[in-house]
Amino acid sequence: MQSTNSQYHQSDSQLNDELTQINLAKQNPEAFETLYNKYYEQIFRYVYQRMDDVDLARDVVSQVFLKAMNKLNSYEFRGVPFSAWLYRIAYSELNQAFRENSQTRTINIESSQLPEIELDDEAYSYSEEHKSALISALSQLSEKHLQFIEFRYFEKRSVREVSDIMNISEGNVKVSTHRALKKLQALVIKQLDL
Repeated sequence: MQSTNSQYHQSDSQLNDELTQINLAKQNPEAFETLYNKYYEQIFRYVYQRMDDVDLARDVVSQVFLKAMNKLNSYEFRGVPFSAWLYRIAYSELNQAFRENSQTRTINIESSQLPEIELDDEAYSYSEEHKSALISALSQLSEKHLQFIEFRYFEKRSVREVSDIMNISEGNVKVSTHRALKKLQALVIKQLDL
């Protein structure tokens, strides 16, 4: 289920094509199927990595696309891929599912993604001990801090996309991501007793 960065970062031409497809779907709900097919796997992976329950993840993703289709006429293009809007809906639906089902949030990441997290500690390496400490530290972060790290480093979202998904300014995304990384670094150092 790996996606390439090209799916995350679209050219102006791709954004224009997508906007055309969105406008078609606004006029004819059957045209929404193209958007659904394009983004289903990406949104499912995002939800499933946080739930670790395939049936519940499918239910949440169904709600995401149902809400997206029902609210498509209120969608406004903001210069970012349509997926940013879907992620915002998915983020909200996940939080709702956690509240309703007392579902424990899960962090499913591949160790190959860990070196992409930019820790400033010169003593930090990516040995198995350090990877284990980093994974443990990720699980100790607040939901808010974890979201910034996940969107920026695991989902490879641009600052602009995270801003749109979380409905905050780009400056706030940068500051919050920096704070999340500092907190993560402190937790890793504490675990490793560096």
